[in-house]
Order: sequence, then C-alpha cells, then structure tokens
Amino acid sequence: MTVQPLLKVRDLSLAFARQGMDGTTTLTDALSNIHFDLHAGETLALLGESGCGKSLTSLALMRLLPPNARYQSGRLLLASDDPRRPEDLMRVSETRMREIRGRRMAMIFQEPATSLNPVMRIGEQIAEVIRLHRGLDTQATQREVRILLDQVGLPDPDKAATAYPFELSGGMKQRAMIAMALAGDPQILLADEPTTALDVTLQAQILDLIRTLQQARQMGVLLITHDLAVVASRADRVAVMYAGQIVESGAVSDVLHHPAHPYTRALLAALPERATRGQNLFQLPGRVPSLGQWPMACRFAPRCADQEPHCLLESPPQVIIPGEFCSGPVEHQVLCWRAGDEAMTSHHEFMAVPARPPHEASKVLDIRDLQVTYAPGNRLWPWPFSRWFGAKSPARPVVDGVSLTLNPGETLALVGESGCGKTTTARAVLGLQALSGGQISLQGMPIAGQGVRPPTGWRRNVQMVFQDPFASLDPRQRIRAILAEGPRALGLAPEIYSEAALCALLERVGLAADALDRFPHEFSGGQRQRIAIARALAVNPAVLICDEPTSALDVSVQAQILNLLRDLQAQTGMAYLFITHNFGVVRYLADHVAVMQAGRIVEQGTVQQIFDDPQDAYTQSLLVSVPVIR
Repeated sequence: MTVQPLLKVRDLSLAFARQGMDGTTTLTDALSNIHFDLHAGETLALLGESGCGKSLTSLALMRLLPPNARYQSGRLLLASDDPRRPEDLMRVSETRMREIRGRRMAMIFQEPATSLNPVMRIGEQIAEVIRLHRGLDTQATQREVRILLDQVGLPDPDKAATAYPFELSGGMKQRAMIAMALAGDPQILLADEPTTALDVTLQAQILDLIRTLQQARQMGVLLITHDLAVVASRADRVAVMYAGQIVESGAVSDVLHHPAHPYTRALLAALPERATRGQNLFQLPGRVPSLGQWPMACRFAPRCADQEPHCLLESPPQVIIPGEFCSGPVEHQVLCWRAGDEAMTSHHEFMAVPARPPHEASKVLDIRDLQVTYAPGNRLWPWPFSRWFGAKSPARPVVDGVSLTLNPGETLALVGESGCGKTTTARAVLGLQALSGGQISLQGMPIAGQGVRPPTGWRRNVQMVFQDPFASLDPRQRIRAILAEGPRALGLAPEIYSEAALCALLERVGLAADALDRFPHEFSGGQRQRIAIARALAVNPAVLICDEPTSALDVSVQAQILNLLRDLQAQTGMAYLFITHNFGVVRYLADHVAVMQAGRIVEQGTVQQIFDDPQDAYTQSLLVSVPVIR
C-alpha cells in the first residue's frame, strides 16, 4: 500500500507583477516548476544560496506572499481525510487558509525577534494560537502553554510565559517561536533557517528538539537552510535550489556523496572543511542572478565550469541518475544536460594563499585582565523604566579577567556559547563598553583602562563587523553614504571614498557597483553582511574585529569572504579578532583559539592544539556538538 504524502507540490510557478513608468504591467518569474512531496515523519531540506527562492517557496505554501505576487501555475495539494480529494491550497478561500495556517501547517520564521509581538507576553502569544485553532477554555489553554514551553526546553516555563520577547536570549526566543508553531498541533512544520546565528550547542539543541517533536507527532518538516552540515546530519531528503528552480533532488546520502549537478558540486567544494590551511577556498564565480535577469536556457550556465554551447541556448532536461548512485526508492533527479557525465569536473583546484609578509613581533592588540560588569537594573523593564519600577537585580560580571594578545598578521578566534561575553569583549576594545577593570592597548598605546586617555585617531586602526548587519546599517542612507561615512568622519583624503574607490570596495566583497544607490532593505541578509564588511574595510584598519561575519552567509559567499579576509591579511598584515560559532571556519582561518565560558577564558592554544587535543570539558562539549558531513 502506497503511503500518501502530507503535501504534494506540483509544478509551482510564481511571478511578481511590476508596473512600469508608462503604466504597463510586466511579470517577472520568481519560481519555476517547483515539484516535491513531503511525507509524515520525514525531513526535506531546501538548500541553496540567498535569493534562490527557498523562503519564497515556503511563503507560497502558506499563501503569505506580497500583493504583487502572482501564482502562474501548479498545485499545492494538502492531504485530507479522503485521500482521493486533497485540498489545493492555491484554490481554497482565504477564510479556509486561515484555518489551515497554524492548524495544518505552521512556520518557524528566520528571525524570531521580528516575528514575535514585542508588546505581548510570550504566553499570551502562544495562547492566542491555541484558542484560535483548538478552542480550549482558559484553564486548559494555560496548561497547554506551560506544557509547550516545557517541551521546547525553556528552563522555567512559568517565568517564560510571563516574559516579553526582549527579556529572552536569541535561543530562548527561537524556542518560544517553535512552541508557538506547535501550539496548533500541525501536521507540517516549515522551518526557515531555524538555527541561523546560533552557537553550535544551541543549534544542536534546537535541531534535536525539532527532531524529537517531529517523531512524537509524526510531522513532516520542510527545513530551509544553507548549511550543508545541518542537511547532512538532520534531513532525509534534499532539494537543491538555484534561481527559482530545483536543480537536484534525492536522498541526502546520494546528493551529498554523489552530487551530479555542477552547482551542488561547487557548494560542496566551497566548504572550509574541504580545504587545507594555506589554500584559498574554491570560489564560485558570479552570483545568483536577480529576478528578471535569469538566463532563458540553463540558469546556472553563466557560472558553470562545464558549460557547453547548447547550455546557453536550450533548457536542460530532468534526468534520473542511474541506480549505482541511488541508495533507495527515492529518485535522484538532476536538471542538467551533462548529468551523469564522467567527464564533468569532479573536483575543483584550490589556489595557494599568498605567503604572509614578515611582520614585527610586537603585539598589535593586548588585553590584560579585562573586566566588564553590568550595573544593577530591573529584570523586567528596559531602560529608563528600570530606574522607577520593580526590584533591582545585583551587579554581575559579564567579562571576568580576560587576557588576550593579538599579533600583526594573525587571526585569533574567540569561541563559546551565546551570552558568554564574546561580543562584550569586542565592544570594550572598541570603546563602546565601559571597563570595570583591566587595560587594553592598541599598537603599544593604551586606549582603555583606569585613567587612560586614548590617542587621537586611534579608532581608524580598529574596526568591527557586527553580527546583525541590518541593525548596524542606517536604513535611511544609501550604500554610497554608508561606505563613505567612516573615511569622511575620520578626515581621510577624499580619494579614499571617491566613486571609483567605493566601486572597487564593493567589487572586493562580491557586489555590483549599482548597489551604491540602493538602500539596505533592498538587499538579502547575506548581501547586507557583505556591505557591513566593506564599510569596515573602507579605512584600512590594523585590527578588524569580526563578530559572526559569516553566520548568515551561504557557503559560496562565505568562501568569497574568507578568501577576501585571507588575501587582505596576506597583503597588509591586518590582524583579526574573529568571533564565531562555525568551527569549520575556525579550523580553516584562525591561528589561535580562545574558548570562553561565562565571561572567562577556559582554554587557549593553537588551532591544532584545540581541535586535536582539547583539555577542558567545555571545549570538548562544543566540538562534539559541531555538525559534520560524513
């Protein structure tokens, strides 16, 4: 007996309507012939770069598209009690769709901080879903809220239910978002980048939680991600998307171990785990084409090393890979003219990184016994209300006796769980956080500490790439003004922020010159991160502090940024303080590693010492949590 899937997506095509200056309306393709099934209890991963259509696909399934979106063709068939009569979500009324959202299908959005209502308590937001879709009375709803918060692993469910979103950490907000998605007891869970920017232990906890709840409820999970290691460790099947199409699909073991499409092979080749130290990562040329600029034939052909003349003229066929590359009943399908061709590029050459020039042994950054203590404040109210309402919490050390040194041309990776004090340490170096004790010196000159008056112009020599690029970019300024602001404020020569210089800066981080006259909201998350990196590089600092600079980037863009950072370091001797939770990046890029726990450095050493022979139990637990492609 054939088991019917919970959801059948058949030839889904989507376009956006755009009105021209002359009043005419044109349609721009966004999704083309998307086709997949999702079964009970299985995880299907949608994998691809930013802008390829992964999130758009999930929003199309939920019918949460902007007003100018147009369904062109296809069917979204949701299983019903009568297996012969599934519901087509493209044709049901909006009233019926409201009943389906939350009850039959639910979604975990990429950024919980922007998806939760900031003026409603967490428990109230979850209770709203329960009342709407399950019709429980007040007492039963409160019990269910507590059960859900307990299931998702929040340590104090009763306290969490009365908290506002701003009182929770990033991981706690993500767990609350999962509880809200599960409140309607859905059959299908759409998880859009549920672990982006989370540390490895929290990522493992969230993914374990989703898997446990999935097995208990027999949910089908559509996991949207750009992390190949997460796909390898958590998904059953994978569909690789590029420019609005699924270019390869099949069982995870087939697609990742026997990739047949050149795009999939390029993504795997770009992983830092696949390169050795001293080599540049494979860098996929170009970028995902924008809407309205997709090639008429093979959409990947302009970036493909294996293209042939007809690839630019004819659309590729859907090919089923032969059985020796298929591990089960799931078909391995590829959209490519040369699928299965043994002459295709099976590996990519890695270029050696230029040797680092010799640098002085003197420390470019020296942190001694750094202490940062947060002043007493109210637990429930943000400033300034905390001065007037409620009980005060005691002062607590966030950074407690941290000592770090950084030499020119070296990279020091600072790793640890969220909330351990990594970013606070970086902010203290920048002078954005007051010190409670200790001293910080830059190029031999004290810049922070008791009685220290930093020298004029020291800020040019230390810059930072912040974790959240959208929050750190002025939404009212065009990119041109954002990039020129730093050099202009520091009184640097005008040629440093001239038109040609800004265009060259964008090109170095993989963006076109036409980005100069656009606003931050017009870019994807990965593109905004590249803009933030370009802004930091505009003044040529001696020390660059990178706070999770690749956490929101695709593996191809990550490879481009890491290659850029390595090349810049080799050319200029710039030193990096690299804050990250990506241990593949640490192994590839860093020279030394400092492991931080609860405000203290618990272990320091070379990359080889930390990875091959970790001494502290906390370091060992971090390394065990790292997902890998086996």
